[in-house]
Amino acid sequence: MFPNPVYSEHVLQHAYRDAQAVLFEPMLDAHDAHAVMLAECDVISAENAAALLRAVAAIRAGGADAVAYEPGVEDLFFRIEAQIIDAAGADFGGNLQLARSRNDLGQALSRMALRRPMLDLYADLLGLRAAVLAQAQRHLETVMPGYTHTQPAQPVTFAHYLAGVLTFLEKDQARLARAYANVNESPLGAAAFTGTGFPIDRQRLADLLGFDAVIASTHHSIGAGDHFTDLAFALQSLAVGLGRMTHDLLNRATMEQGALHIDDGFIQISSIMPQKRNPVVLEHLRARLSRAAGYAQTVVLQCHNIPYGDTQDIEDEILPPVLHALDALHECLTLYTAFFATLELNEEHLRRQAAAGFTTATELADALVRSAGLPFRQAHKIV
Repeated sequence: MFPNPVYSEHVLQHAYRDAQAVLFEPMLDAHDAHAVMLAECDVISAENAAALLRAVAAIRAGGADAVAYEPGVEDLFFRIEAQIIDAAGADFGGNLQLARSRNDLGQALSRMALRRPMLDLYADLLGLRAAVLAQAQRHLETVMPGYTHTQPAQPVTFAHYLAGVLTFLEKDQARLARAYANVNESPLGAAAFTGTGFPIDRQRLADLLGFDAVIASTHHSIGAGDHFTDLAFALQSLAVGLGRMTHDLLNRATMEQGALHIDDGFIQISSIMPQKRNPVVLEHLRARLSRAAGYAQTVVLQCHNIPYGDTQDIEDEILPPVLHALDALHECLTLYTAFFATLELNEEHLRRQAAAGFTTATELADALVRSAGLPFRQAHKIV
């Protein structure tokens, strides 16, 4: 008898709780839109649509917690459908799934669930870029050593370093925008994967639910994983870039470097060593950025060796790691925005470091070429 208790405990209940947490409202929105579209296309009567909308409204008023998991019910869709049929009657309630499958509905719901956290992350990036830019503007003339292979190389300013950070943040923001455009396409109307014989309006569904476009191919509507991988690549790139910056900041925060003064609000102490000012905020950031990159890689691996069609790998199983990656990066960007707003530099110490590390040697060799007409390699050897 379905379900096996082990299957219920370890698969169905987990998937149900995940869906209950993030898909309840999108599912009801999709039900409303589908009922309206079916009536507008004369697939069902206005009376039928009204009954469906009343049933959906009652479920919405009760909230997600009222739609608890029940053994024997496969997923949230069937649980809600049963309540709609009870409320609207079998003749009316049973028509909600006309010209639709869980396949196209599920793909639409995951896309809808991703939109808000993606937009929030986009806003987070704008906030971080503003904080980094403000820090750069304060240090246009703060000279410091630039490094290659972890060794002093040439003199730069802190603003010059942060300009590089701003560049990769801008590029990652563009990647996120492109990923959003791919996510915000509607698969609805594809049904199982070949469309439907009913005269529906796919564009109307997309418009009602805020999608920017309709995916023309019904097969791709169901089998697509590229919107997940596009987003995963964007998130992974952001996590990697911020992780490299974190490495630099941790190095500059050591006592030996003495370049940064991190605000006391981000410093933790030792339980035994009174002198310690531990910059653990950067360690937490490094760990969380690694976690975000790992979640994103999970998404890619779940998509890399599966059939091009309907499969749980890109349905119930894929949304949690995507959302975990988005959430981890939201935390990191929020932390970093506050971190940069309070960061201070030891400007005089940085200037002394730049002078002590022979960082002007390249310019000295170039000056010999310009003033004495020496070949560069000879000037390089002299210096």
